[in-house]
Amino acid sequence: AAGGAAGGAGGSVVRVGTLGFVRGMAPEAFEVEFEAGQTVAYVSIGSEYAGALILDDQARDNAGQLVSELRRHGFEKVTMLTGDNPHTAQAIAAEVGIDDVHASLLPEDKVRLLHEIEPKPVIMVGDGVNDAPVLAAAGVGIAMGARGDTEASEAADVVITRDDISRVGKAVDIGRWTLAVAKSAIWIGIILSLVLMGFAFFGFIPAVVGALLQEVIDLAAIVYALRALKGPERFKV
Repeated sequence: AAGGAAGGAGGSVVRVGTLGFVRGMAPEAFEVEFEAGQTVAYVSIGSEYAGALILDDQARDNAGQLVSELRRHGFEKVTMLTGDNPHTAQAIAAEVGIDDVHASLLPEDKVRLLHEIEPKPVIMVGDGVNDAPVLAAAGVGIAMGARGDTEASEAADVVITRDDISRVGKAVDIGRWTLAVAKSAIWIGIILSLVLMGFAFFGFIPAVVGALLQEVIDLAAIVYALRALKGPERFKV
């Protein structure tokens, strides 16, 4: 459900989530104080308010390094879209160097804000079940699969299998390298084919030989494109 989760335990319905979600069953629920960087999950059992869980959120290791690396790559804007409360979101964002923060978001809010971000395409990185819709809607969705939910990994275009968010930067590098190799291979094939057609047009080579040479050109372009499998030296880790 939006704002939290509910389930049966000991014959009672247990609700865990936002204050508004818990107040749907326990109107007497009240807000508790918490520090920046912390998140609160409120709990009700049946129609009674049971209390609150205060969780200490921390930025992922290398998150600040990733933000700096993305900016070096030319990304004009780095934005945080999170369901956490604004205090926690602002604290984490300040720690890793993100200026644009949107907090207390539902999954549909993330998708709406994603569509508003310019320029396109937009890369989205996430790991929770609530990130699955926005990962699917992004130009490139990248899921942190080591600790993330299966739904997020299935919705994403790229899955990082190690619990190291800095590898998102490597994924961007590899994607750009692969695209550059693919474009080079296409141009090699086009240029060589045009040269070959010129020779065939003026009668310098027979049609049968030209057809065989075209197969050689296609093979050469494919072999060149296989460079993308190795990647440049800086990707060796």
